[in-house]
Amino acid sequence: MKDHLRQLVDGTKGDLLKVCVAREYLQARILRSLQEDGAFIRWAFLGGSALRFLYSIPRYSEDLDFSTLEPEEGAGFRRALRRLQATFDAEGYSLGIKVSEQKTVSSAFIRFPGLMYDLELSPHLSQALSIKIELDTNPPAGAITESTLIRRHVTLNLHHHDRASLLAGKLHALLCRPWVKGRDLYDIIWYLADRSWPEPNLPFLNAALAQTDWSGPEITADNWRGILKDRLVSVDLEKARADVLPFLERERDIEFLTVDNASKLLEE
Repeated sequence: MKDHLRQLVDGTKGDLLKVCVAREYLQARILRSLQEDGAFIRWAFLGGSALRFLYSIPRYSEDLDFSTLEPEEGAGFRRALRRLQATFDAEGYSLGIKVSEQKTVSSAFIRFPGLMYDLELSPHLSQALSIKIELDTNPPAGAITESTLIRRHVTLNLHHHDRASLLAGKLHALLCRPWVKGRDLYDIIWYLADRSWPEPNLPFLNAALAQTDWSGPEITADNWRGILKDRLVSVDLEKARADVLPFLERERDIEFLTVDNASKLLEE
């Protein structure tokens, strides 16, 4: 499998994209390990990586985000990580896992020390390629889930938030982060440019906002576009573009990353 990863990296142009391709391949292998552990009976896949794997959004993602479908003790998370460790150990990967289990979120940093050096992506043996796994063990109510069979590097049967719930999750991020991340701005433009994408799952969005002490009004079908448009006025465009640029499949896509484009799409 390491030889296949090297072929993928060698066949990619551009140092930043080589790192993205390597990380995505490892994400796919992690997802398959979780699948074999039965995680997708208990967890739902969401976030930017879900958009990438399920809907081929043309930007790469760093983390793998999940939420539980029902209350789960930390033992299930730790067991999945043990299987993950054994899977990569068997293939000769050097792997380090640092786990943090807080009251409502379990997370793990998966580090591959030396891999960047082995793939000739870094001159430093100490530089590690990292992937964060995060599991929300107390998710807001109202998400709708479904399962989809896909192939991206490996065959996966992913249980995930549906399209309306994924959009609601992105709106929650945009409304509640202290600043607007470039990846969030890119994603919302990508969502809105697809006229076939369904409206956001508003019960789920409002439940998520309530969990994070949202002080604004209840979000409705009539006001969500206006509220989001007002939020985007504060975007630091230079910072936003710098945030997302290293993850774009096509560097020229940065040209459509403007608040004006997002605002026009919100008015349609």
